[in-house]
Amino acid sequence: MGINTADDAGVYRVSDDMALVQTVDFFPPIVDDPYWFGQIAAANALSDIYAMGGRPITALNIVGFPAGKMADTVFTDILRGGQDKIIEAGAVVVGGHSIKDAELKYGVAVTGVIHPDKIITNATARIGDRLFLTKPLGTGLITTGIKRGKVEADLEQIVTRQMAQLNRDASELMVDHHAHAATDITGYGLAGHAFEMAQAAGVTIRINAASLPLLPHALELAEQGMIPGGANANRDFLTGNITVADSVDPNRDKVLYDPQTSGGLLIAIDPDQADSFMSACNARSLPAIQIGEVLDRLDVPIIVV
Repeated sequence: MGINTADDAGVYRVSDDMALVQTVDFFPPIVDDPYWFGQIAAANALSDIYAMGGRPITALNIVGFPAGKMADTVFTDILRGGQDKIIEAGAVVVGGHSIKDAELKYGVAVTGVIHPDKIITNATARIGDRLFLTKPLGTGLITTGIKRGKVEADLEQIVTRQMAQLNRDASELMVDHHAHAATDITGYGLAGHAFEMAQAAGVTIRINAASLPLLPHALELAEQGMIPGGANANRDFLTGNITVADSVDPNRDKVLYDPQTSGGLLIAIDPDQADSFMSACNARSLPAIQIGEVLDRLDVPIIVV
């Protein structure tokens, strides 16, 4: 599995019982604190491994740093944050590469392992599956609000901690409950990643807008116009491929396209496993919410009601 699919990571079989799962991700700072930025960037990259049902084992740092324009402590704090998150994931940093750059950037290339027969892709959702989301939405709206000075410190802490949260528990539980398909919700927003899942499987995904878990004040920020540029691009991309009922709150509609940083997993679970999966998530205090279901293919891949 590689660039021929829209999956979250590439997979390379090395033996009958082992395959490598590989991914890379990096971006400019999403928060001001360099230590938390390092954690968030690492968690975001690790999420691609978790979305496939894999276990991360090694990581390589990737850094673009404006030397001479920022204190060296910023550089070390970012790397310390990334390393702490990678250690939390049970993996190890084995090296990396840095360059001088006009804009600060950090990320991680991650290698994981998985059994070739247990790979979970975004392409195998089945009709009747229940769809679960494992983190609240709204990180793009809130981080945009932070940049514009519209967000209080307590909400900034909430969104920062969520973005730094690993998707490890969600990944382990979806493997235990034989999930049919999964993807992590990042830059394309919930609607964009759901579209990829629906297209790959030749199905339609129905999302219940009222069931969407939201971060505090996400709807208020949407109403105030704290819309990231990526959200508009996501909406344009999905033109003709999504139908939203007139009854859906316009601000919830905006959340559908909101690009997430280190968002949760969107998981397609057999209905016979849905209750057990929910119970297992509750036991780990994981806020998994059923937000929709998989239908036979209709006129468009995504329906929001």
